[in-house]
Amino acid sequence: MKIYYMKKYSINAALLSFMAMSLSSCEIVGEIFKTGMWVGVVLVVLVIFLIFYFLNKGKGNP
Repeated sequence: MKIYYMKKYSINAALLSFMAMSLSSCEIVGEIFKTGMWVGVVLVVLVIFLIFYFLNKGKGNP
């Protein structure tokens, strides 16, 4: 069992080391903010759509 855990740990550590060396911290932060921005845009559009949907439904329009 210990060999399995050590193998799994070493693969995770190697992957983490590769990612840390290949990406600078500025790139990582930039990607996080881009992703967050797009999630925010999609949520705002969804909320606006739902508001218009419920307003029209409340007026009796099919």
